[in-house]
Amino acid sequence: MLAILPTVGYKPSTGFTIGATSNLAKYFGDPKTTTISSAVIGFSVSAKKQTSLTLRFGASGKDNRWRLDGDNRFQWTSQDSYGLGTDTAPSDGVNTKFTYIRIYDIAWYELRDSVYAGAGFHFGAHLDVRPGVEGDPAWEDSAYVLYSTANGFDLDGQSSTGFSLNLMLDTRDSPINAYRGWLASVGYRPFVRSHLGDSSWQETYFDVRSYVGVTKDARQRLAFWVYGDFVASGVAPYFDLPALGMDTYGRSGRGYTEGRFRGERLMYGELEYRAALTRNGLLGMVAFVNTVTLSNTQTDEKLFDSFAPAGGIGLRLMFNKRSRTNLCIDYGWGRQGSKGLYLGLQEAF
Repeated sequence: MLAILPTVGYKPSTGFTIGATSNLAKYFGDPKTTTISSAVIGFSVSAKKQTSLTLRFGASGKDNRWRLDGDNRFQWTSQDSYGLGTDTAPSDGVNTKFTYIRIYDIAWYELRDSVYAGAGFHFGAHLDVRPGVEGDPAWEDSAYVLYSTANGFDLDGQSSTGFSLNLMLDTRDSPINAYRGWLASVGYRPFVRSHLGDSSWQETYFDVRSYVGVTKDARQRLAFWVYGDFVASGVAPYFDLPALGMDTYGRSGRGYTEGRFRGERLMYGELEYRAALTRNGLLGMVAFVNTVTLSNTQTDEKLFDSFAPAGGIGLRLMFNKRSRTNLCIDYGWGRQGSKGLYLGLQEAF
Protein backbone atom coordinates (compact mmCIF):
# COMPACT_ATOMS: atom_id res chain seq x y z
CA MET A 1 0.00 0.00 0.00
CA LEU A 2 1.74 3.11 -1.28
CA ALA A 3 0.74 6.75 -1.18
CA ILE A 4 2.90 9.44 -2.81
CA LEU A 5 1.85 12.99 -2.15
CA PRO A 6 3.24 16.29 -3.42
CA THR A 7 3.15 18.55 -0.40
CA VAL A 8 2.60 22.24 0.02
CA GLY A 9 2.45 23.35 3.61
CA TYR A 10 3.21 25.91 6.22
CA LYS A 11 4.28 25.90 9.84
CA PRO A 12 5.99 28.53 11.96
CA SER A 13 9.45 26.95 11.95
CA THR A 14 9.68 26.60 8.16
CA GLY A 15 7.30 29.03 6.52
CA PHE A 16 5.86 27.70 3.26
CA THR A 17 7.28 24.37 2.11
CA ILE A 18 7.07 22.31 -1.06
CA GLY A 19 8.18 18.75 -1.55
CA ALA A 20 6.98 15.18 -1.69
CA THR A 21 6.03 12.64 0.96
CA SER A 22 5.68 8.92 0.43
CA ASN A 23 3.91 6.57 2.84
CA LEU A 24 4.47 2.83 2.44
CA ALA A 25 2.34 0.36 4.43
CA LYS A 26 2.81 -3.40 4.28
CA TYR A 27 2.07 -6.58 6.20
CA PHE A 28 5.12 -8.84 6.64
CA GLY A 29 2.92 -11.71 7.88
CA ASP A 30 -0.69 -12.77 8.33
CA PRO A 31 -2.73 -9.58 9.01
CA LYS A 32 -4.61 -11.48 11.72
CA THR A 33 -1.42 -11.92 13.77
CA THR A 34 0.91 -9.26 12.37
CA THR A 35 0.75 -5.49 12.90
CA ILE A 36 0.88 -3.39 9.76
CA SER A 37 4.28 -1.78 9.08
CA SER A 38 4.72 1.75 7.76
CA ALA A 39 7.46 4.05 6.52
CA VAL A 40 7.27 7.76 5.75
CA ILE A 41 9.89 9.20 3.40
CA GLY A 42 9.89 12.94 2.88
CA PHE A 43 11.83 15.56 0.93
CA SER A 44 11.09 19.25 1.20
CA VAL A 45 12.46 22.74 0.73
CA SER A 46 11.11 25.77 2.53
CA ALA A 47 10.77 29.51 2.13
CA LYS A 48 13.32 29.85 4.95
CA LYS A 49 15.93 28.07 2.79
CA GLN A 50 15.68 24.77 4.65
CA THR A 51 16.18 21.42 2.91
CA SER A 52 15.08 18.21 4.60
CA LEU A 53 15.34 14.50 3.81
CA THR A 54 13.73 12.17 6.34
CA LEU A 55 13.05 8.45 6.75
CA ARG A 56 10.88 7.35 9.66
CA PHE A 57 9.51 3.85 10.02
CA GLY A 58 7.94 1.24 12.25
CA ALA A 59 8.22 -2.31 10.89
CA SER A 60 6.78 -5.48 12.46
CA GLY A 61 7.86 -8.96 11.37
CA LYS A 62 5.82 -12.11 11.03
CA ASP A 63 3.54 -12.65 14.05
CA ASN A 64 5.13 -9.54 15.62
CA ARG A 65 8.15 -11.49 16.87
CA TRP A 66 10.44 -8.58 16.00
CA ARG A 67 10.07 -4.92 15.28
CA LEU A 68 12.22 -2.04 14.01
CA ASP A 69 11.60 1.65 14.70
CA GLY A 70 13.62 4.40 13.05
CA ASP A 71 13.89 8.19 13.02
CA ASN A 72 16.52 9.27 10.50
CA ARG A 73 17.04 12.82 9.23
CA PHE A 74 19.50 14.79 7.14
CA GLN A 75 18.68 18.49 7.07
CA TRP A 76 20.17 21.85 6.15
CA THR A 77 17.88 23.75 8.42
CA SER A 78 17.40 26.48 11.01
CA GLN A 79 15.58 26.97 14.27
CA ASP A 80 15.05 29.87 16.63
CA SER A 81 16.90 29.35 19.92
CA TYR A 82 15.14 30.32 23.14
CA GLY A 83 16.11 30.25 26.78
CA LEU A 84 15.16 27.21 28.85
CA GLY A 85 11.81 26.78 30.56
CA THR A 86 8.43 28.32 29.70
CA ASP A 87 9.16 31.92 30.75
CA THR A 88 10.34 33.12 27.33
CA ALA A 89 8.75 35.50 24.84
CA PRO A 90 8.48 35.03 21.03
CA SER A 91 10.77 38.03 20.59
CA ASP A 92 13.54 36.26 22.53
CA GLY A 93 14.23 33.82 19.68
CA VAL A 94 17.46 34.17 17.71
CA ASN A 95 17.50 32.34 14.38
CA THR A 96 20.23 29.69 14.19
CA LYS A 97 21.29 27.78 11.06
CA PHE A 98 22.91 24.33 11.14
CA THR A 99 23.27 20.98 9.41
CA TYR A 100 21.39 18.31 11.34
CA ILE A 101 22.09 14.58 11.19
CA ARG A 102 19.97 12.23 13.27
CA ILE A 103 20.11 8.41 13.38
CA TYR A 104 17.82 7.00 16.06
CA ASP A 105 17.02 3.31 15.45
CA ILE A 106 15.70 0.64 17.85
CA ALA A 107 15.34 -3.13 17.35
CA TRP A 108 12.66 -4.87 19.42
CA TYR A 109 11.96 -8.50 20.31
CA GLU A 110 8.63 -9.74 21.63
CA LEU A 111 8.96 -11.25 25.12
CA ARG A 112 5.29 -12.18 25.37
CA ASP A 113 2.07 -11.09 23.71
CA SER A 114 2.39 -7.32 22.94
CA VAL A 115 5.36 -6.84 25.33
CA TYR A 116 8.74 -5.99 23.79
CA ALA A 117 12.32 -5.42 24.89
CA GLY A 118 14.57 -3.34 22.67
CA ALA A 119 18.04 -1.93 22.20
CA GLY A 120 18.93 1.05 20.06
CA PHE A 121 21.68 3.20 18.61
CA HIS A 122 21.33 6.98 18.83
CA PHE A 123 23.46 9.60 17.09
CA GLY A 124 22.69 13.26 16.67
CA ALA A 125 24.91 16.03 15.31
CA HIS A 126 24.36 19.75 14.80
CA LEU A 127 27.16 20.94 12.53
CA ASP A 128 28.21 24.26 11.03
CA VAL A 129 26.11 26.14 13.60
CA ARG A 130 25.91 29.86 12.84
CA PRO A 131 23.58 32.85 13.09
CA GLY A 132 20.65 32.81 10.70
CA VAL A 133 21.55 36.33 9.64
CA GLU A 134 25.27 36.96 9.23
CA GLY A 135 26.45 39.58 11.68
CA ASP A 136 23.28 39.39 13.78
CA PRO A 137 24.06 41.55 16.87
CA ALA A 138 21.80 39.34 19.02
CA TRP A 139 23.89 36.21 18.29
CA GLU A 140 26.42 36.63 21.11
CA ASP A 141 23.60 36.84 23.64
CA SER A 142 21.49 34.06 22.12
CA ALA A 143 20.36 31.16 24.29
CA TYR A 144 22.47 28.75 22.21
CA VAL A 145 25.69 30.74 22.66
CA LEU A 146 25.17 31.46 26.36
CA TYR A 147 24.28 27.85 27.22
CA SER A 148 27.09 26.34 25.12
CA THR A 149 29.73 28.73 26.46
CA ALA A 150 28.67 28.15 30.07
CA ASN A 151 28.95 24.38 29.64
CA GLY A 152 32.12 24.23 27.54
CA PHE A 153 30.62 23.16 24.19
CA ASP A 154 32.08 24.09 20.81
CA LEU A 155 29.92 26.79 19.23
CA ASP A 156 30.65 25.54 15.70
CA GLY A 157 29.05 22.13 16.22
CA GLN A 158 27.96 19.58 18.82
CA SER A 159 27.13 15.88 18.74
CA SER A 160 25.89 13.05 20.96
CA THR A 161 26.37 9.30 20.58
CA GLY A 162 24.87 6.56 22.71
CA PHE A 163 22.64 3.54 22.96
CA SER A 164 19.36 2.71 24.65
CA LEU A 165 17.58 -0.03 26.58
CA ASN A 166 13.80 -0.06 26.20
CA LEU A 167 10.57 -1.79 27.23
CA MET A 168 7.26 -1.42 25.40
CA LEU A 169 3.63 -2.56 25.58
CA ASP A 170 1.74 -2.11 22.31
CA THR A 171 -1.86 -3.31 21.93
CA ARG A 172 -2.92 -0.80 19.25
CA ASP A 173 -4.93 -2.19 16.35
CA SER A 174 -2.86 0.02 13.99
CA PRO A 175 0.28 2.15 14.43
CA ILE A 176 -0.81 4.37 11.52
CA ASN A 177 -4.29 5.33 12.73
CA ALA A 178 -5.31 3.51 15.90
CA TYR A 179 -8.98 3.05 16.79
CA ARG A 180 -8.33 1.24 20.07
CA GLY A 181 -5.53 -0.02 22.30
CA TRP A 182 -2.51 1.23 24.23
CA LEU A 183 1.09 2.11 23.63
CA ALA A 184 3.35 2.43 26.69
CA SER A 185 7.13 2.58 26.44
CA VAL A 186 10.01 3.50 28.73
CA GLY A 187 13.69 3.89 27.86
CA TYR A 188 17.11 4.73 29.21
CA ARG A 189 19.76 6.34 26.96
CA PRO A 190 23.35 6.83 28.11
CA PHE A 191 25.39 9.07 25.79
CA VAL A 192 29.17 8.83 25.99
CA ARG A 193 32.05 11.17 25.27
CA SER A 194 33.93 9.89 22.20
CA HIS A 195 35.13 11.04 18.79
CA LEU A 196 31.41 11.06 17.83
CA GLY A 197 30.08 12.52 21.08
CA ASP A 198 31.01 15.74 22.87
CA SER A 199 29.81 14.89 26.38
CA SER A 200 28.65 12.14 28.71
CA TRP A 201 25.03 12.45 29.83
CA GLN A 202 22.04 10.25 30.46
CA GLU A 203 18.45 10.54 29.30
CA THR A 204 15.29 8.75 30.46
CA TYR A 205 11.89 8.96 28.82
CA PHE A 206 8.42 7.45 28.75
CA ASP A 207 5.60 7.57 26.19
CA VAL A 208 1.98 6.56 26.85
CA ARG A 209 -0.87 6.68 24.30
CA SER A 210 -4.44 5.41 24.56
CA TYR A 211 -7.33 5.23 22.07
CA VAL A 212 -10.96 4.93 23.17
CA GLY A 213 -14.07 4.69 21.04
CA VAL A 214 -16.85 7.15 21.80
CA THR A 215 -19.20 5.19 19.52
CA LYS A 216 -19.23 1.43 18.98
CA ASP A 217 -18.37 1.76 15.29
CA ALA A 218 -15.29 3.92 16.15
CA ARG A 219 -16.54 6.76 13.95
CA GLN A 220 -15.96 8.98 16.97
CA ARG A 221 -13.07 8.36 19.35
CA LEU A 222 -10.69 9.98 21.78
CA ALA A 223 -6.89 9.76 21.67
CA PHE A 224 -4.66 10.52 24.67
CA TRP A 225 -0.90 11.15 24.63
CA VAL A 226 1.46 11.78 27.54
CA TYR A 227 5.25 11.66 27.37
CA GLY A 228 8.20 12.72 29.47
CA ASP A 229 11.81 13.37 28.47
CA PHE A 230 14.42 13.99 31.16
CA VAL A 231 18.16 14.63 31.28
CA ALA A 232 18.86 12.40 34.28
CA SER A 233 22.52 13.33 34.77
CA GLY A 234 25.34 15.14 33.00
CA VAL A 235 24.99 18.08 30.61
CA ALA A 236 23.44 17.65 27.16
CA PRO A 237 24.30 19.87 24.16
CA TYR A 238 21.78 22.67 23.69
CA PHE A 239 19.90 21.19 20.71
CA ASP A 240 19.79 17.73 22.35
CA LEU A 241 17.89 19.04 25.36
CA PRO A 242 14.23 17.93 25.52
CA ALA A 243 12.21 20.32 23.38
CA LEU A 244 8.69 20.73 22.06
CA GLY A 245 8.12 19.46 18.53
CA MET A 246 11.24 17.28 18.42
CA ASP A 247 9.49 13.91 18.77
CA THR A 248 9.93 11.31 16.02
CA TYR A 249 7.37 12.75 13.63
CA GLY A 250 7.59 16.33 14.88
CA ARG A 251 3.88 16.41 15.72
CA SER A 252 3.86 17.44 19.38
CA GLY A 253 3.02 21.02 20.28
CA ARG A 254 0.80 21.92 17.35
CA GLY A 255 0.26 25.64 17.87
CA TYR A 256 3.96 26.37 18.40
CA THR A 257 7.15 26.30 16.35
CA GLU A 258 9.64 23.44 16.76
CA GLY A 259 11.96 24.08 19.69
CA ARG A 260 9.81 26.92 21.03
CA PHE A 261 10.12 25.51 24.56
CA ARG A 262 13.19 23.62 25.81
CA GLY A 263 14.53 22.48 29.18
CA GLU A 264 16.45 19.86 31.14
CA ARG A 265 13.17 18.03 31.84
CA LEU A 266 9.95 18.04 29.84
CA MET A 267 6.46 16.61 30.21
CA TYR A 268 3.82 16.84 27.51
CA GLY A 269 0.13 15.94 27.31
CA GLU A 270 -2.44 16.00 24.50
CA LEU A 271 -6.10 15.07 24.04
CA GLU A 272 -7.60 14.75 20.56
CA TYR A 273 -11.20 14.12 19.47
CA ARG A 274 -11.45 12.33 16.12
CA ALA A 275 -14.59 11.86 14.01
CA ALA A 276 -15.56 10.67 10.54
CA LEU A 277 -17.62 13.20 8.56
CA THR A 278 -18.71 10.90 5.72
CA ARG A 279 -20.17 7.40 5.87
CA ASN A 280 -17.28 5.89 3.90
CA GLY A 281 -14.69 7.55 6.13
CA LEU A 282 -13.14 9.56 3.30
CA LEU A 283 -13.43 12.85 5.20
CA GLY A 284 -12.86 13.39 8.89
CA MET A 285 -12.08 16.05 11.46
CA VAL A 286 -10.20 16.44 14.71
CA ALA A 287 -10.09 18.90 17.60
CA PHE A 288 -7.17 18.90 20.00
CA VAL A 289 -5.70 20.53 23.10
CA ASN A 290 -2.16 20.11 24.39
CA THR A 291 0.21 21.53 26.97
CA VAL A 292 3.86 21.29 27.99
CA THR A 293 5.80 21.97 31.19
CA LEU A 294 9.59 22.14 31.58
CA SER A 295 12.34 22.70 34.11
CA ASN A 296 15.21 25.21 34.08
CA THR A 297 17.83 24.94 36.81
CA GLN A 298 19.22 28.38 35.95
CA THR A 299 15.97 30.08 37.04
CA ASP A 300 14.91 27.34 39.49
CA GLU A 301 11.81 26.62 37.38
CA LYS A 302 10.53 23.10 38.08
CA LEU A 303 8.14 20.82 36.27
CA PHE A 304 4.50 21.86 36.77
CA ASP A 305 5.45 25.39 37.91
CA SER A 306 4.20 26.74 34.57
CA PHE A 307 2.45 25.44 31.45
CA ALA A 308 2.29 26.43 27.77
CA PRO A 309 -1.13 25.32 26.44
CA ALA A 310 -2.34 25.19 22.83
CA GLY A 311 -5.30 23.90 20.85
CA GLY A 312 -6.67 23.60 17.35
CA ILE A 313 -8.80 21.85 14.74
CA GLY A 314 -8.08 19.85 11.63
CA LEU A 315 -9.41 17.99 8.60
CA ARG A 316 -8.64 14.43 7.48
CA LEU A 317 -8.62 12.97 3.97
CA MET A 318 -8.21 9.19 3.85
CA PHE A 319 -5.71 8.20 1.16
CA ASN A 320 -5.81 4.45 1.75
CA LYS A 321 -8.74 2.83 3.53
CA ARG A 322 -7.00 -0.49 4.17
CA SER A 323 -3.97 1.08 5.89
CA ARG A 324 -6.06 4.00 7.30
CA THR A 325 -3.48 6.49 6.02
CA ASN A 326 -4.79 10.05 6.31
CA LEU A 327 -3.66 13.35 4.91
CA CYS A 328 -3.76 15.62 7.97
CA ILE A 329 -4.37 19.37 7.75
CA ASP A 330 -4.33 21.09 11.16
CA TYR A 331 -4.38 24.64 12.44
CA GLY A 332 -3.25 25.34 15.98
CA TRP A 333 -3.11 28.31 18.35
CA GLY A 334 -0.77 28.77 21.31
CA ARG A 335 -0.17 31.52 23.82
CA GLN A 336 1.39 34.93 23.07
CA GLY A 337 -0.07 34.96 19.55
CA SER A 338 1.61 31.73 18.41
CA LYS A 339 -0.21 29.90 15.61
CA GLY A 340 0.51 27.69 12.64
CA LEU A 341 -0.77 25.47 9.82
CA TYR A 342 0.48 21.85 9.87
CA LEU A 343 0.33 19.35 7.00
CA GLY A 344 1.37 15.70 7.20
CA LEU A 345 0.66 12.05 6.47
CA GLN A 346 -0.53 9.77 9.30
CA GLU A 347 -2.10 10.91 12.53
CA ALA A 348 -0.16 13.13 14.93
CA PHE A 349 0.06 10.19 17.36
